[in-house]
Amino acid sequence: MPREPQDVTEAELAVMQRLWDVGRASIRQLADALYGPDADAAQYATVQKQLERLEAKGFVARDRSLYVHVFSPSIDRDELIGRRIRAMAEKLCGGSLVPILSHLARSKGLSQKERRALRELIEAPDEMGQASPPPEEAPKREKSDDTDGGRGRRGGR
Repeated sequence: MPREPQDVTEAELAVMQRLWDVGRASIRQLADALYGPDADAAQYATVQKQLERLEAKGFVARDRSLYVHVFSPSIDRDELIGRRIRAMAEKLCGGSLVPILSHLARSKGLSQKERRALRELIEAPDEMGQASPPPEEAPKREKSDDTDGGRGRRGGR
């Protein structure tokens, strides 16, 4: 049975966000960015451990060619967003993205520009370059003339 991709903790997410912003960074650079220029040894060790865990999960890559190891993100922000939204859809909506997208579309926090961008994404061709077909309605059943409620018998007994 294949393993599910692991997610990142909130603390690891802070490290990932910084790496996405800068592209590449050493442990010291990340500790200073997260805790301030006076990051102590315990904070440095915390960032180091988070990076080790992120590397083991496949979220960051380590460049060992230099004396100071440099880390960079192995996945982009959009991929993690997609994973998290899919997981939320599975847990809350039986796998359907429609309730989530409906909520976003009705949200009062969206600007007109964001609403327009969301509409464009929905209406855009899929990744294969083809427009997504409209959802098909369930075929309507025609009312039959039989009197047995559709059980295959006509008329009486």
